[in-house]
Amino acid sequence: MRQAIDLNCDLGESFGAFTMGCDEEILPLLSSASIACGFHAGDPEIMQRTVGLARQHAVSVGAHPSLPDLQGFGRRELSMTPKQVYALVLYQIGALAGFAKAAGVPLRHVKPHGALYNMAARDAKLARAIACAVRDFDAALILYGLSQGELCTAGREQGLFVAHEVFADRRYEADGALTPRGEPGAVIETPHEAAAQVLEIVREGRVTSRTGSAVAVTADTVCLHGDRQDALAFARAVRTALDQAGVAVRAVVT
Repeated sequence: MRQAIDLNCDLGESFGAFTMGCDEEILPLLSSASIACGFHAGDPEIMQRTVGLARQHAVSVGAHPSLPDLQGFGRRELSMTPKQVYALVLYQIGALAGFAKAAGVPLRHVKPHGALYNMAARDAKLARAIACAVRDFDAALILYGLSQGELCTAGREQGLFVAHEVFADRRYEADGALTPRGEPGAVIETPHEAAAQVLEIVREGRVTSRTGSAVAVTADTVCLHGDRQDALAFARAVRTALDQAGVAVRAVVT
């Protein structure tokens, strides 16, 4: 059983007058925050505010770059060349890094969002483009990717420290991929189930797939989704379960 694990959440996903999530309430439960960079959600003022909140709660800050898809919340797969992906990831890292520098906090990690994340988990060329963008911006940044997916492989090949990520509120397929959101049962609906899945991963190094098979996973960080209406209940349930199991919650250490 792991003695410690990172608990990260996708935050800063409001936009203009539209408010999503309850970032201020969730942040004290986390060790890391992956902050939207404006392409799927977020805007300059929200990015600045979220970085400030993370600093206030001593939560590690990371960039959460996406495909350019505000209407689809970054969850639609768009046809992009590796060159285009490299540029859009580099651009978004730079944007969030500016706010982090102004707030006096280090930028610690990069984690792609939504469709870009899933595409990079299976497409080695796109994964390499993302890893190269991270390396070229700052080779000391940690790259978060789906446990044992192509992005983690690409990150290691580019000399980056990678963090294998698992999900509290998503079901898995037998091959270790996340169940597509359009499939029945893709999203775990209760905080109790999410906490149970996290404990199985932390204790056993495996997760039960949607079809019932056991899938081995490497877990350095657990993801929560801040955009769901019951995000705070999920965060509390997972954090309580980890605390009660004696698992320390802390940012990834390189």
